[in-house]
Amino acid sequence: MRQEDHFMGATTIGALIGGAIDGMSGDDSAADGALIGAVAANVLKVVLPIAVTYAIGWGVLKGVAVLSDRIKEAV
Repeated sequence: MRQEDHFMGATTIGALIGGAIDGMSGDDSAADGALIGAVAANVLKVVLPIAVTYAIGWGVLKGVAVLSDRIKEAV
């Protein structure tokens, strides 16, 4: 699957889910919910990898600090 296909698929799924959720309320059309869902999908595609990278980096730094403390205690 190409990168463009994945991008379009996530946006489309986000729009469909957002439209369906907004359409259940019955107050207005599902178009604004679809727009919000598509934007949310695109934001998550950017934010989620950053959050995962940050969490892994924090875990590595925490592990290095613990290891460093243990080495200092052993010496």
